[in-house]
Amino acid sequence: MNLLIPNLGTTSLKYQLLAMPGGKVLGSGKQERVSDYAAAIRGIDTGGAAIDAVAFKAVHAGPHYRGTYLVDEGVLAALEEFLPAAPAHNAIYLTALKAFREAMPGVPLVTAFETEFHATMPEFAARYGVPGSWHDEFGVRKYGFHGASHQYVSERAPELLGVERAGMRLISCHLGGSSSICAIGSGRSVDTTMGFSPQSGLENATRHGDLDVFAVLYMMRRRGWQVEDIYRELTQTGGLAGLSGIAGGDVRDLEAAAEQGNREASLALDVFTYEVRKTIGAYAAAMGGVDAIAFTGGIGENSARLRSSCCRGLEFLGVQLDAERNESGSGDRVVSAGRIAVLALRTNEELVVARRAYAILTK
Repeated sequence: MNLLIPNLGTTSLKYQLLAMPGGKVLGSGKQERVSDYAAAIRGIDTGGAAIDAVAFKAVHAGPHYRGTYLVDEGVLAALEEFLPAAPAHNAIYLTALKAFREAMPGVPLVTAFETEFHATMPEFAARYGVPGSWHDEFGVRKYGFHGASHQYVSERAPELLGVERAGMRLISCHLGGSSSICAIGSGRSVDTTMGFSPQSGLENATRHGDLDVFAVLYMMRRRGWQVEDIYRELTQTGGLAGLSGIAGGDVRDLEAAAEQGNREASLALDVFTYEVRKTIGAYAAAMGGVDAIAFTGGIGENSARLRSSCCRGLEFLGVQLDAERNESGSGDRVVSAGRIAVLALRTNEELVVARRAYAILTK
C-alpha cells in the first residue's frame, strides 16, 4: 500500500510517498509559496507510483478525536470546533483536506492526530484547575502535541541503546521552530509541556509558551485590544522573536546574533535553555528518575551548543556530555559519557503517521 504523507505549511507543501508496511520511501518533494492547494496537489510527483491513500499529521480536534481516523464530516467538524485553540494549524488542514478530497476523489484520507500519543497521560497530569464544566462541556484540558515525533523517539531511543522499552524512563526533547518536551515511561506519555493548545509550554519561535493568562487580560484592557489583536500578538510576535527582537525567532539567527554580542538574543537563548533544563528536572521527578534524554527536531538534532546549554547543571542527575561526541558526528548517536544516556536523534514523523494510517486502513 502506497501512502502519501503531506507536511503542510501556511505557504508550503512537503510530502513523502511511503510503501507500507515496510516504510520504503518511493518519492518526496517540496513546493514553496503555495497559494492554491489544488494546484499544488496536481504538482505532486510520485514517479509514476500510485497513491492508495493520503495520511495527514493533523493537530487538534479535541477530546473525541485523539487517535487516527478516516476523514469524515465528524473529523472536519471537530477540526473546525477547535480552530480557535490551534488557529494556524487547523486552518491549514481544513483547507488542505477539502482540496485533497476534491483533487483525489475516491482516495481514502486519514488524519493521525498529534494528541494520540499523549492520550495515556494520567488524569492528574492532564487536568487544569478550572470549573468542571470547562472540561466536561468544552474539552478544556491538557492534550499535548508533537505526538508523532515523541512516539518515534520512544521507539528509536531504546532500539539505539539496545534496551527494552518496558521500564525505560525517557525524556524526549523535540526542539525546533515549535518545541515541546515529553516524559515517557515504558513507551507511554506520562506528561508533556504543551497543553490545551500548541501555544503553551516552552517558548517557540514566534509563540509565547507558558504565560499567566491574567497578563493577557491586563494587556487587552491597557491597549484596548480585541481577541484578534491578541491572537496576532501571541502567535506572530511572541516567543523567541519577542524576547530577542529578531523577526522569525530562528535559533540559528539568535545564535549568530549572540556571538556578535546581541544581549537580547543571548537572553532569549538563556530563557529557552533554562526552561528545557527545568523541565528535564521536573520530569525526572515525575517518573522517579531518568534513564535517557533524547534531543530531536531541527534544533535538538543539529545544535551542539544548545544541547550543551540544556544539559549544563544537570550533573546531579548523572548527565554528562562527551564534548567530542556532542560537537562532531551525524545521524542517530549517543553524545554523553555519564550514567544517563543523552542522544541526538533525527525524528521521523512521516513514518509514524504512515504506520498509524496503515493500521486503520487494513483493519
